[in-house]
Amino acid sequence: MTKEEILEKLKDDEHYYGEFGRNFLSNSNISALLTNPLLLYEPQPPNTNFVIGGYFHTAILEPDKLDKYKIIKATTRNTNAYKELSGGEICLLQHEADKIELMKDTMLANNICKDLIRGFNVEYEKPGITELFNVMWKGKADIVNHDEGLIIDLKTTSNITEFTYSARKYNYDSQAYIYKNLFGYDLIFIAIDKGTNQIGIFDCSDKFLQSGEDKVKRAAEAYELFYKTEDFDPQQFLLTRTL
Repeated sequence: MTKEEILEKLKDDEHYYGEFGRNFLSNSNISALLTNPLLLYEPQPPNTNFVIGGYFHTAILEPDKLDKYKIIKATTRNTNAYKELSGGEICLLQHEADKIELMKDTMLANNICKDLIRGFNVEYEKPGITELFNVMWKGKADIVNHDEGLIIDLKTTSNITEFTYSARKYNYDSQAYIYKNLFGYDLIFIAIDKGTNQIGIFDCSDKFLQSGEDKVKRAAEAYELFYKTEDFDPQQFLLTRTL
């Protein structure tokens, strides 16, 4: 396949997150590769925050796709009504969906955020692929703003005053490094606090990007060792560090 054909296929979430997408590493693989590479292809357990974040992204970037989310009019996920209607899946509660709609409206009411998100020459959910440290990587940018020459990634956070810390904890540094290589632009994060609706815009320092590059390099080395090295015995692997 040509690069153009691959990117066209990766536009579809079914392929991006499915079997075809496993031909590439992504930032979501960084944590497993840096902590326990044997868990690389283990399915992730359902996560309420992931559903909330997904709904927020969809509400801003692809509102025509909101009908894929099931919203249940229940006070908690412990009620019989929720258990019956959810079918064992994690669904949004009505008050959560209402809260996300308010977050969306708050973000788009901010002129700076609106200009970055709704600019004239922007692309949403744009996939990219590139080779880093002898491994192929993929990514899907929330927003590529060609007028500003920026990649814009939307985040929800439980405490925006601690975003600088959580950005490293959740490997946003490696995401920034990967996406800069994928799309050729610097990345900024627009984050909104789920409790207060306070908004923050965070750009990436050289130190932050260097930290991301180091993570990507170590992740690629772990991938090559565990999944590309013949006769490698993972039972013989151990960590060595200087304290």
